[in-house]
Amino acid sequence: MTGSNGVCMLKRRWILAYAALCAAPLCLLPAVAGATAMPPVAAASPTLLVLGDSLSAEYGLAHGTGWVALLKNQLARDGADYTVVNASISGDTSSDGRGRLPALLTRLHPALVLIELGANDALRGIPLSVTADNLRFLIDLSQQHNARVLLIGMQIPPNYGTDYTQKFRQLYPQLAQEKHLALVPFLFEGLMNQPQLFQADQLHPTEAAQGRLLDNVYPVLKPMLKFKAQTGH
Repeated sequence: MTGSNGVCMLKRRWILAYAALCAAPLCLLPAVAGATAMPPVAAASPTLLVLGDSLSAEYGLAHGTGWVALLKNQLARDGADYTVVNASISGDTSSDGRGRLPALLTRLHPALVLIELGANDALRGIPLSVTADNLRFLIDLSQQHNARVLLIGMQIPPNYGTDYTQKFRQLYPQLAQEKHLALVPFLFEGLMNQPQLFQADQLHPTEAAQGRLLDNVYPVLKPMLKFKAQTGH
């Protein structure tokens, strides 16, 4: 993150927003309707499963405008025939994902699993060792079900102290290296100096920012995909 005035202002807003959300009951972070809807078990095409929180669950957005919906459209344009299942729920921690993933894997048998969890762990000050253990479980279980894993990293504002902030930022690259995974280092890359691309809570990107989120994810995901026509991909 840079030291510009705009970024500093955004960080201060993040600190206030994080503090407010930490004090709020989890029911104030509702899941987007339909976020966990399941397709038939016998999908005609391989399944791409997104296991995330509000950043992937279209929190505060019109249905169909989040980055996962944009990803589905991008896959169709590129000739990658996948059934995209967005199993993201607002407010979910890595522990919540750990509780939900086994049934999802058994039901869907995904070829790809995108893991976007951990930000809410930091919101609640959950020990990094717990978050790391949960993410390892999600990775290992997905791989045991023959799914390839893409880990999507997050960073947090410095209101929990420099040590926690730095170690949280390092957690995702360390896990990716340990587990030999593809990694999106920071879902919000390129957004932190543009506060106008965040909703009023200064935590969740606006609809206008969703394409940028996809731009951060898709170049890492694309080499993992199988296309109908390999030429040009």
